[in-house]
Amino acid sequence: MADSKVIVITGASSGIGEAIAKKQAAAGDKIVLGARREENLKQIKADIEAGGGQAEYLVTDVTDVEQVKALAQKAMDAYGRIDVWINNAGLMPHSLLIDARIDDWNRMIDVNLKGTLYGIAAAQHIFHDQNTGHFINLGSVASLYSHAGGAVYSATKWAVKAISESLREEEAQAGKNVRVTSLYPGAIESELVANMTDSKRREATAEFYKNFAIPAERIAQIVNDVLNMPTDTTLNEIVVRPTTQVQ
Repeated sequence: MADSKVIVITGASSGIGEAIAKKQAAAGDKIVLGARREENLKQIKADIEAGGGQAEYLVTDVTDVEQVKALAQKAMDAYGRIDVWINNAGLMPHSLLIDARIDDWNRMIDVNLKGTLYGIAAAQHIFHDQNTGHFINLGSVASLYSHAGGAVYSATKWAVKAISESLREEEAQAGKNVRVTSLYPGAIESELVANMTDSKRREATAEFYKNFAIPAERIAQIVNDVLNMPTDTTLNEIVVRPTTQVQ
């Protein structure tokens, strides 16, 4: 397809990343998958190709800036350009501050915050050289409020919101036709809960997700809508929750 896009997705081995990859591949876009779990990436690539789509992958730890740059280079080597970069990788190990789960704090800062920055660093100059591009950054409803047990997670997601808004303004000033979209999902079916190290909070959150979470394909549909907007218009911030989710 002449108008197909090259889309790089981090955190692409499951959940929202996988759903976006398959949705956009089915729409004719070329997908570059980045995540740590190679077996998952291989399977998603195979699924996409079985449906007639195109995909490449590179095992990528978003906490390592050189690996993120290598993911961008993989896309350039395979397809010669990058049209969309989706910073999707994220962790949510909630805990009370008094528990001082410092390893969890550092993991969230490294993945949720630094991983987003590294993705921007990897793609922004490419976008400027092309005079076009689109960043989609995955925040959370936790980008908009905080609560007991969610201090550090919310801090990282608030940071994603702040970075995205600064990036939007900088790109508007640069005049390089680079769009910026921030998505703030509520409870979405994914592996976020499984990565919680606090067993009580994991059990409680799992129950909440069981009752309220909506499929990751809902976010994939929103991304598709975002990408189909005319290039002179950007959907900058989108909050999406299950209809019955209160907070």
